[in-house]
Amino acid sequence: MPDAAGASAWYQQALGATELWNLGSVIGLELQGAPFFVAEPANNGWQCPTVLGSTTTRIEVFVDDPDAVVGGAAEAGANYHDPVRDHTAPWGTHRQGGFFDPYGHLWLVGDKSPLRRHR
Repeated sequence: MPDAAGASAWYQQALGATELWNLGSVIGLELQGAPFFVAEPANNGWQCPTVLGSTTTRIEVFVDDPDAVVGGAAEAGANYHDPVRDHTAPWGTHRQGGFFDPYGHLWLVGDKSPLRRHR
C-alpha cells in the first residue's frame, strides 16, 4: 500500500473493518474477527500491485455475510469482478465472490462453511 492510513480508512468504510492498532506505516485491522495487517513498502524488497501492474496476492477471508462485505466494497469503488454466488463443494454449498480493492489486491470473500472439519 502506498498509503497505509488511506488503505485503513478504505477498508473500514468499504468492508466494515475495525482498526486494532496503528504504527503509521503498518496498521492492524480486523474484519468480523479475522485480523489482517496493511503496510507501506519501505525499500524492503516488496512493492504494491498498482506499481507492479499486476496483483501480487490473493486475500481469502471467511465471514458470516459475504454478500454484505463484497457489496460494501463494490459501493466503495472496488472492481467487483466476481459476484457472490453459490459454489458446490465436497462439504455442501459454499457462497463466495471477489473483488480487486483500489490497491490492486484480489479479495475472495466467502461464508464460513469451509472452516469446519470435513471427511
